[in-house]
Amino acid sequence: MRVERIALSGFRNYDEETVSFGPAVNVISGPNAQGKTNLLEAVYLLTGAHSFRTRFDKELIGFDCDWATVLADVDSGGRSQTIRLLFRRGQSRQVTVNGAKKPSSALAGLMTAVLFSPEDLYLIKEGAAARRRLMDNAISQLRPGYAAILSDFNKLYENKTRILRDQREKPSLLTALDEFSDGLARCSARMIRYRASFAARLAKAAAPIHRDFSGGKEELSVVYKTVSTVTDPRAPAEVIYEQIMAHQRAHRQAELAAGQCLTGAHKDDLEISINGQAARSFASQGQARTAALSIKLAEREIFKAETGEYPVLLLDDVLSELDGARQEFVLNRIGGGQTLITCCEDENISRRTGGQVFTVRDGRIMSQ
Repeated sequence: MRVERIALSGFRNYDEETVSFGPAVNVISGPNAQGKTNLLEAVYLLTGAHSFRTRFDKELIGFDCDWATVLADVDSGGRSQTIRLLFRRGQSRQVTVNGAKKPSSALAGLMTAVLFSPEDLYLIKEGAAARRRLMDNAISQLRPGYAAILSDFNKLYENKTRILRDQREKPSLLTALDEFSDGLARCSARMIRYRASFAARLAKAAAPIHRDFSGGKEELSVVYKTVSTVTDPRAPAEVIYEQIMAHQRAHRQAELAAGQCLTGAHKDDLEISINGQAARSFASQGQARTAALSIKLAEREIFKAETGEYPVLLLDDVLSELDGARQEFVLNRIGGGQTLITCCEDENISRRTGGQVFTVRDGRIMSQ
């Protein structure tokens, strides 16, 4: 899996730029606020037409532009594919693959990427939303139907929340509450099965990586947590649905009193422990960073096992946040696939990796 060439037009701070990447390590250097992360964002968009930085397509379009395009030639499964993304103000995004219009979900599996940014170093210590986002981003790339379920869930959640929040002033809204509760429970049941399966694979892949990373001193465990009435998160969706509905019925009055949704997949989390202790509460900063690195590298291994080839690895200025030992561990584990590394200074990284070097300044990309 690799991006051979990408052309940007009207995208963020890029007017018209084209770059061809090497098959291994590509170092993208330059001062801050020049467009390095924008370039990685464009590559990540190829995995499902969704940004890791914004929910709004309009933010991808340059200030003086009415539209933006991302055009890329990718090698996937030994086949050359051309992906084109078109973003227009006030209109839905358009996706084409080899010239044929496709839904965004068609990109799942066609192009995969694992992103590691400085924010991910706080994955362990952050709230549950960060860990749900990890699962959702990965599963959406591997399972074409998941992104659609997630989108439906978010819409139902927003509508139910609005009803619960406003029902005191507008009691008539309650007539629709049961319908949205039922839809939310059905989506939750399907999401829980996907997440539980992914979490099990993540736990299995991350443990040996972390053991190696810590020199055999630490054992990492990852356990999926969901609605308390769900006895088996990998059971058939119909069984999980009934168990969620039971939880929902028991908490109906509490939801009305709080004005919040108290039942559903939006409460899910990954419980991460190191040597049997909850990492979020007891891990040192160094231990938390090591655990986060192990989890992201495990995500890369899951993609490899699923698709037969490594995903494109995007390291967004993450090495500058790591000490020398952790830098070396990461750099020693990224072989076998294409990697794009952004940094402010390229000399040391390019020397250590033998990578091809590009410099970004004011939205212009120059090869060295």
